[in-house]
Amino acid sequence: MKALLHKLSVSSAGYSALALRIPIGIIFMAHGAQKLFGWFGGYGLEGTGGWMESIGLAPGFIMALLAGSGEFFGGLFILLGLLTRPAAIVLAFTMVVAIFSVHFANGLFMSNNGYEFGLSLLAASVSLAFSGAGKLALDNSLVKKLS
Repeated sequence: MKALLHKLSVSSAGYSALALRIPIGIIFMAHGAQKLFGWFGGYGLEGTGGWMESIGLAPGFIMALLAGSGEFFGGLFILLGLLTRPAAIVLAFTMVVAIFSVHFANGLFMSNNGYEFGLSLLAASVSLAFSGAGKLALDNSLVKKLS
């Protein structure tokens, strides 16, 4: 288990990962907070769950809980640089689901509710999954404890 945690946490990326982690973490946390708590103009679990059910993602409440938790806590972990790779993989999967279940049929551009923004978040998540947290991350403390 130590070897797996070490492999997931070690990163040779520099400060560029930090420059990506901060805005991506904040964006995902805000979107998750909309779904979970109804903050920032969101609808909370009940409203988001009803909407998800209406587009065929059933059971809606569970799907809203999963998406909201993945976004909020995954975003928090990305922001802190804690277990960055697993968090990024969860967020990438969440974006693939969002792109193909909601946005893809609307084309690329956000002005038409397209997948442009979701694709950007997917790319950032995949990048962090490959690079790891980089410098100034809690993953670095985890690597030191495991060594």
